[in-house]
Amino acid sequence: MTKVSILGATGYAGAELVKLILQHPNATLTHITSESHTGQALADVYPHMRGITDLTLESMDNLETIAKDSDFIFIALPHGHAMTVGKALAKTPVKIIDLGADYRFSDTKVYEAWYHVPHTHPDAPSVYGLAELNREAIKSAKIIGNAGCYTTASILALAPLVKNHLIQTNSIIIDAKSGTSGAGRSAKLDTHYPEFYDAFKAYGVATHRHTPEIEAALGKLNGSPIMLNFTPHLVPMSRGILATAYANLNEGVTPDAVSQAFETTYATEPFVRLLGLNAYPNTKYVRGSNFIDIAWHIDERTGRVIVLSAIDNLVKGAAGQAVQNFNIACGYEETTGLKLVPMYP
Repeated sequence: MTKVSILGATGYAGAELVKLILQHPNATLTHITSESHTGQALADVYPHMRGITDLTLESMDNLETIAKDSDFIFIALPHGHAMTVGKALAKTPVKIIDLGADYRFSDTKVYEAWYHVPHTHPDAPSVYGLAELNREAIKSAKIIGNAGCYTTASILALAPLVKNHLIQTNSIIIDAKSGTSGAGRSAKLDTHYPEFYDAFKAYGVATHRHTPEIEAALGKLNGSPIMLNFTPHLVPMSRGILATAYANLNEGVTPDAVSQAFETTYATEPFVRLLGLNAYPNTKYVRGSNFIDIAWHIDERTGRVIVLSAIDNLVKGAAGQAVQNFNIACGYEETTGLKLVPMYP
């Protein structure tokens, strides 16, 4: 059994991760932390965990003890916190999976420019944690920077087109909608029920922090830098992301070539479900699962391809992806603990 601890177990992603680790046949949960609920039983904070675990939330002040009891530490904290943990544990054998943004960028200057905090661990031996693109590097990584939710939906939607040079990369526009759990559990005016119910709005136009993460991953596939427009939206549902990506096709690219690129790229991927040409992914059909559903449409009138993708932002977009990376790093079958049937209706 691999010993696992979770720092930040009372956020939505952290709680989802607790659920997945408790169900994992090769993992045992040794420590969970929360600075706002230290000393409380997790089931008192999240009543749906009653009768499932009797673990008590600890403080990160016990990091040295937590590390000694752990093979892996998952960090489910806001950006800026994981770097401190990573530096403190640099000389220990424990491996880290950060669900935040601290270890997602190979160029820490990009991180500093978009997140507006100094990166204090620039020499970290970290890799980008999007399994479908970076599986081999994840296998031996000391620190894995788990891909973000919007980024997972967006990158996997466009990767086959960029990798096979089928689109004009300066024409990419991504329009994505997320449920409110992506904003976290802390109370905020924008996600207060009377404010977001029966409402639909964009935010972070031209400034959202997932933009450079998408650009970096797609630029690596393309072999040269990519600049794109990414606009997120908030919709009145708790879970799910639907991303719609637009790009101009290169001259001579046929619908068959587009379909072949998706089918070849994702032929052996256990969590990528290709719905095919002219289909419509729906967040309801991936809810509670680690799947991403992808479909594509060709607009011959404008010469554009439109790719649609749907994920559960808390699973494939966060905790499920972290467990997928954990499985790869441990040498377990990649689907272990993640054969989750979507919740329906």
